[in-house]
Amino acid sequence: MIDTLKYIFLGFIQGFTETIPVSSSGHLMIFKNLMNVKVDFDTLAILTNFGSLIAILILFRKDIIELFVSFFKYIGTKEEKYKSKFKYCLMIVLGCIPAGFAGLLVSKLDLFKTIDNNVKIVGLSLMITAILLFLIRNFKGKKDDDKLGVKDAIIVGCFQILGLFPGISRSGSTIVGGMFSGLKRDTAFKYSFMLYIPMSVAAMALEIGDLTIKKSLILNYILAVVVAAVVTFLVTKWFRKIVNEGKLIYFSIYCFIVGTLVVIFL
Repeated sequence: MIDTLKYIFLGFIQGFTETIPVSSSGHLMIFKNLMNVKVDFDTLAILTNFGSLIAILILFRKDIIELFVSFFKYIGTKEEKYKSKFKYCLMIVLGCIPAGFAGLLVSKLDLFKTIDNNVKIVGLSLMITAILLFLIRNFKGKKDDDKLGVKDAIIVGCFQILGLFPGISRSGSTIVGGMFSGLKRDTAFKYSFMLYIPMSVAAMALEIGDLTIKKSLILNYILAVVVAAVVTFLVTKWFRKIVNEGKLIYFSIYCFIVGTLVVIFL
């Protein structure tokens, strides 16, 4: 029973931290160092990431369906009313390319092998995230979805590369990139999560071969995934409100404090 509660707790941590700018992988590593838990954290991260992905798909289902339908209708009809959504789909593809290539490079060459389990690096990364969030704390931007262009997609895509680094939040880096490029807060938020979906699917496709699930732990993993999905859904809705209200400074303060504590004490 105690072990099951530990898996549920870690599923909660994953769900709570996945979509806010504090790095879910970083927090799992921190708790791995704080808790005496015999858990395959790599397998747990892959499975709970799947739960978070399902939550995001549900949360953005209307946008996803509209983009999907408009994309193929524009190809078939070339009607002007579908053009902006078609272009937005292309910007999603373009925004994924920089991190996609970088991710493949990191995976094939195992570039982070020496620092993957270094909790001090996570602490430093959280401090970097804090600085980035502080820099864009008052940014508002003027570009909405229809004004999202090639330059913006490339800028956000390049910022997304930062999210590959252990301890740096993917959502944080992409939202920061969006705001730096002049996107409105909600536009940056939405685009960040439109990029999250294909990147998350691609990451799971690369990692699925590493899954090693013991039959005795199936129930624990299922509970962790369900908890991660539910918490991700609720937290992402709350986070969207925080972004639109321009209160990212709170996450900046949190990341700086936690990062400092990790570097000093862990």
